[in-house]
Amino acid sequence: MEVKDRVIVVTGAGRGIGAAMCRVFAEAGCKAVVVSDRDEAAAASVALGIGPQAVANRCDVALEADVQHLITHTMAQFGRVDIFCSNAGITVKGGLESSNSDWQRMWDINVMSRLFAARAVVPHMQERGEGYLIHTASAAGLLMEIGSASYSVTKHADIAMAEWLSVCYGRSGIRVSVVCPLGVETDMLDDSDPIHRYLHLHSITAADAARSILDGIGREEFLILPQAQVAEFFKMKSDNYDRWIRGFQRLRQKLTRDQNPAGTSRNHE
Repeated sequence: MEVKDRVIVVTGAGRGIGAAMCRVFAEAGCKAVVVSDRDEAAAASVALGIGPQAVANRCDVALEADVQHLITHTMAQFGRVDIFCSNAGITVKGGLESSNSDWQRMWDINVMSRLFAARAVVPHMQERGEGYLIHTASAAGLLMEIGSASYSVTKHADIAMAEWLSVCYGRSGIRVSVVCPLGVETDMLDDSDPIHRYLHLHSITAADAARSILDGIGREEFLILPQAQVAEFFKMKSDNYDRWIRGFQRLRQKLTRDQNPAGTSRNHE
């Protein structure tokens, strides 16, 4: 699908990959791009920088009523939603010690928001016989995130949701893509974290990620990989799962040793 003359909604668009996607879509000639974010001021700033093609709309994707309103308002303003980009996402460090409330918020934003969007927009796309759903997941959903159990689990679930939507609605003219970047230079990368410093080895800019997404939409690829090496890592995982697990065990051991070189005890976050 070409984005030219399309009506596109992007969540989590006040900064990072979402903001870059809005700019790239506008440059490619979309009819309108709805810059949606929980931070209304950030969304308005991005929209203002893009120009008349862009409008800002506040939306907390963890709330189904907000997502429904976002789509209803866009339909009323532009008559349709051609491409809906579920880009909003968060991360929380930690493993077993992470609180239940952190796990729930991760689940609501990284997974349930995708369900809320599909519930609201898929019926309209089916009526028109076409549409596109984009999920911004992560390479962590294909591989894993050592430093965050909840991020790893919810990004796996995000990919599973995209797979299910593609299988069930692909023959209705609805395309689905899931984006799995490795490391992107946004505020989600923490330079003080040795695991995130490792991700910097393969990191790209948000603009690079957005251009990769634009190209993937044009090719209607289900799996959009802004960094080609993710495909190699994923193949290694599928070729020999046990060897891959052992490799990540060694990587975790090295990274946590680097984080705590003296071997002293550390408090959980």
